[in-house]
Amino acid sequence: MILIGQYDSPFVRRVGIALTLYGLPFEHRPWSSFADAEKIRPYNPLTRVPTLVLDDGAVLVDSHAMLDYLDSLVPAERALFPAQEPARHLALAVAGLAAGFADKAVTLFYEKRMHREVSPAWAERCRAQMAAALAALEADRAGRPGPYWFGDRIGHADIAVACALRFTGEAHPALFDARYPALQAHAARCEALPVFEEIVQPLAPPKG
Repeated sequence: MILIGQYDSPFVRRVGIALTLYGLPFEHRPWSSFADAEKIRPYNPLTRVPTLVLDDGAVLVDSHAMLDYLDSLVPAERALFPAQEPARHLALAVAGLAAGFADKAVTLFYEKRMHREVSPAWAERCRAQMAAALAALEADRAGRPGPYWFGDRIGHADIAVACALRFTGEAHPALFDARYPALQAHAARCEALPVFEEIVQPLAPPKG
């Protein structure tokens, strides 16, 4: 498989971490959707990342679809989303909220750098949405005493949250701070894992 995109993207990173945890071989092409759009377009007409090229040549262009596919390649007991309810929908809810939060964080980051003037009302709306998501995730994580969100084993929900927090801490440091101790502890625990130390890239502003 080929994973296209830079690891400063929380979406590319979460897929790279899952591939590595599963021990699935893949080639990483750290292309930017801005500077390397012409390289990405033959694989993904949307010219966005992540893009995952499968062994049979099929291409997935949504990170959740990628993770769902990767889960299908491993035994059910190894899958990073639970197979049984209610654990499955609870994990999907956390991962979905983290992905929505990450989307707002990425959008606000690029909006400030791609436009000379940014609507204060729009930017404040993004910050308010991010703050509300952080508050919800903090309350949920604080109520779960295990090392990971749903027990003793890391899952896609843990990875999604940690990747989103890493990006936000670099892109919007004033938004993710000591107000969220449970999330800070969660992020620190994940970032200390070898796979997180391997699949990482400092945030780089867009070029081109």
